Amino acid sequence: MAVKLAERNTVLRSMHDIGLAEWFGGSLMGVIGLNGAAANVPDRTERLRVASIGWDRWTPMNAAAIGAHLIGSAGILANERRRVTGQKGVGAMSATKTGLTAAALGATAYSRMLGRKLEKAGRVPVEGVTEPAPDTPSEIRQAQRRQKIAQWAVPLLTGAVIVISAFAGEQQKPGSVARGIMSRLGDLVTPD
Repeated sequence: MAVKLAERNTVLRSMHDIGLAEWFGGSLMGVIGLNGAAANVPDRTERLRVASIGWDRWTPMNAAAIGAHLIGSAGILANERRRVTGQKGVGAMSATKTGLTAAALGATAYSRMLGRKLEKAGRVPVEGVTEPAPDTPSEIRQAQRRQKIAQWAVPLLTGAVIVISAFAGEQQKPGSVARGIMSRLGDLVTPD
């Protein structure tokens, strides 16, 4: 059986999957592991600085992973464009996945912006990266409250992209493809 080169997207799928896995896993580890460890630093005025050092070291790798995911996603979408329009349900899945990815990008950027604000706060007392102390300045308290939501939004949204990606894989099974194409053809020949 001859396989056309266009039928194989191993590099693009690997970029998509590895990039997404790192984005999800790295954000979750940071929220739980890095921020949790920083909360145990004995000097309350050093906790934000310690967490910031870790996040600063992680950011280039995270950016590379996000870039790999986006390149892989765009390449897969370009290669699957006929299936996106020809198989019922694939277009909606692709739009949902794109929307979730855009939301994850926004949450990541916003979280990073808040992280930079906390980093620039200097030596302020905090209980944890997102937990203010009684004597934490109000501006930092507000950034911490927002960061608590933004930092958890990233693994939540990227996790949702992983679930949609699993669903997309199910849509590629021969039976699903045949049913989706037949349904699309039925929609075209049946008047409204």
